[in-house]
Amino acid sequence: MTARTTATDRVFALLREQIVGGELAAGSQHSIYRLSEQLDVSRTPVREAVLRLADLGLVEIERNRGVRIRGVTVADVREVFELRLLLEVPAAAAAARLADRALLDELAANVEATRAHAEAGRRTDFTRVDRDFHSLVASAVRNPRLEAEVTRLRDSIQARGVSTFGRSRPLGEVAAEHAPVAEAGAAREPEAAAARMSAHLERTGTLLMRQVAGPGETVDPGWAEDVRAATVAAGSSMLLKESADEGHR
Repeated sequence: MTARTTATDRVFALLREQIVGGELAAGSQHSIYRLSEQLDVSRTPVREAVLRLADLGLVEIERNRGVRIRGVTVADVREVFELRLLLEVPAAAAAARLADRALLDELAANVEATRAHAEAGRRTDFTRVDRDFHSLVASAVRNPRLEAEVTRLRDSIQARGVSTFGRSRPLGEVAAEHAPVAEAGAAREPEAAAARMSAHLERTGTLLMRQVAGPGETVDPGWAEDVRAATVAAGSSMLLKESADEGHR
């Protein structure tokens, strides 16, 4: 059982990398038999790996036709980051206005840990603290469902193997984008915190879209403009929570 699980994990990781890297082109079709031959493994781990890839939306299993590569599209990334902007920008504003000292201290410590992992090149640890940073900011809204959704959206892209970490930008650059968000929160500047989170997410989304874009496919430089306008109003309304809370004290 252990050997089969290990083989499945290995095949899954390899196929995912080939899909994300474009070696297995979007739209191409492959049989389980042919994939198992190419990877020099039995069909069982290939079937299991393909099922996991289908769960992530990277492939489609077509009856009597094998597996069709779907990949990660520019539209996939854009849709995820539009939603993240709508949730995380107001959350950053809320963190600056509502977060207690303990949460602000956690954010500061997270930024320092992010810098340390970036400098040491510890990519796995860096990924973990990056995830924690966005969860901490979201927690300021005091809505567990919102926090869970932020995590799910972030993981929905990274689980497919798509990341800017060490690819389209160095780890230290990501860490440098987190720091201003935390600093604005500590300074109790909600508008600044929202603007800096927006800039961070827009940059990340743009880089990821460029990473997955196919030949001749371009990324609209103004993709976030409409969503940015919406988050201005959402960010302002989020700040009303403090007044409502104070009215019940």
